[in-house]
Amino acid sequence: MASIILASASPRRSELLQQIGVTFSVQPADVDETPRPGEPPEHYVERLARDKALAVSGSSPGVLVLGSDTSVVLNGVILGKPANRDEAVETLLTLSGATHQVMTAVALAEDDRCQSRVVITEVTFRSLSRAEIEAYAASGEPMDKAGSYGIQGLGGIFVSKLRGSYSAVVGLPLLETAALLADAGHPVWESWPNSLESGT
Repeated sequence: MASIILASASPRRSELLQQIGVTFSVQPADVDETPRPGEPPEHYVERLARDKALAVSGSSPGVLVLGSDTSVVLNGVILGKPANRDEAVETLLTLSGATHQVMTAVALAEDDRCQSRVVITEVTFRSLSRAEIEAYAASGEPMDKAGSYGIQGLGGIFVSKLRGSYSAVVGLPLLETAALLADAGHPVWESWPNSLESGT
């Protein structure tokens, strides 16, 4: 399989890629993540995913580069990573008892070519008590997460309903990522181990 670079420092994205048997190296991209005036959230996440993939691809000719970006969106407003504990609490109070969207884009670049997909998942929180929100914020888990929560961690107990892709909410939509790699001529299953062969 071709060399693959993940243009993200996210440990969650690395774990998801490892889950589907992809061998890769990590090279975080340094891009401006400021939303443009009037930019729809869906366009924003796709632009950032593409910018990240192309930024790393530009210095790595002939290598496949995966970029990704995730935003939590409530009523059309992007809820970013909290700047501090108080901001995390306020965000979680806003999400309590409400349905929000998690928009995750994945992009695959090779040289100056880039393909991308956007996945939108609806997530509903049950009503949260102030005490559990405070306890969750105190755990530190919300601090590096879009929307101030991690569905794969302690925050998983807040989710009453999910419609869409669980892996996209974690940070990387596996179905779409595998499809992009297959379209580029590198289906992930070709690198899976064969237990029958290794046992003979």
